[in-house]
Amino acid sequence: VLKLFKLLHRTRQEVFKNDSRALEAARKKINEEFKNNRDETSEEKINELLKIASDVEVILRTSVIQAVHTDSDKIVLIPRKDLLQDNTPYLDKPTKK
Repeated sequence: VLKLFKLLHRTRQEVFKNDSRALEAARKKINEEFKNNRDETSEEKINELLKIASDVEVILRTSVIQAVHTDSDKIVLIPRKDLLQDNTPYLDKPTKK
């Protein structure tokens, strides 16, 4: 549980870097969820909560992209290196290898 708690906070710091409002909101939400469930004794419920927390960490790490308003009508996206993937061109008729 502690390992996952720390992982969520590390992911939060990486995903929301330089965004103090998002960092603080995510910190509060993580702490609140773990605090609300700290007295849970059912192994089944604990495993379910750990699965949810693990899924949240994966979604944060793989799906969230920061954006910055540069002008009134322009936004610049700031993707992290782990979000960038090689782009494979689309083929109508795949070739056999």
